[in-house]
Amino acid sequence: MNNRSLAGAFMFVGGVQFVIGMILAEIFYPGYNVSGNYISDLGATCRDTCIIYQPSAFIFNTSVIILGILILLSSYFIWQEFQNYLISILIGLSGLGAAGVGLFPETTGTLHLIVSFIAFFFAALSAIAASKLVKTPFTYFSVVLGIASLAALALFGLQFYLGLGPGGMERMIAYPVLLWIIGFGGYLMSPKQA
Repeated sequence: MNNRSLAGAFMFVGGVQFVIGMILAEIFYPGYNVSGNYISDLGATCRDTCIIYQPSAFIFNTSVIILGILILLSSYFIWQEFQNYLISILIGLSGLGAAGVGLFPETTGTLHLIVSFIAFFFAALSAIAASKLVKTPFTYFSVVLGIASLAALALFGLQFYLGLGPGGMERMIAYPVLLWIIGFGGYLMSPKQA
């Protein structure tokens, strides 16, 4: 496999395994509610006290760490293929943030908030910046998904949830970039177009 295909494979596998891991963690979390619960509650739920449900926490934390590692590997191969510092750094930072979410669950307080922000913010910027590496129509999809994630991040920060609840609005941040990661990975694995 060449650098491009490796970058795509790491992104695709990372995104797909995380989506499956998140769904499994939701299944094993008693009474989990996608509207009321944050995504990271799957790793540890900390409000007045901290509650950790197993195997939900193990599945979620492991899956998001794997996502982060695979995104970091992908950023290296994207650099090797395209020699683009900006895009490689943005993708790498999003991978570091994702791995940080699993390494520093809600029990770590502010540190968890920081790594979550890094993961979301830099993944959205990566989608927008990477639009320069792809051809239409994927160029447009990349930009739209990145902007949608950034807009949801801003609304989430303002606690304006549009009736979706905090968990629902957080998913409006995460899902566009997860879809982009999987789509971009598939794009990179496809034969290079002339």
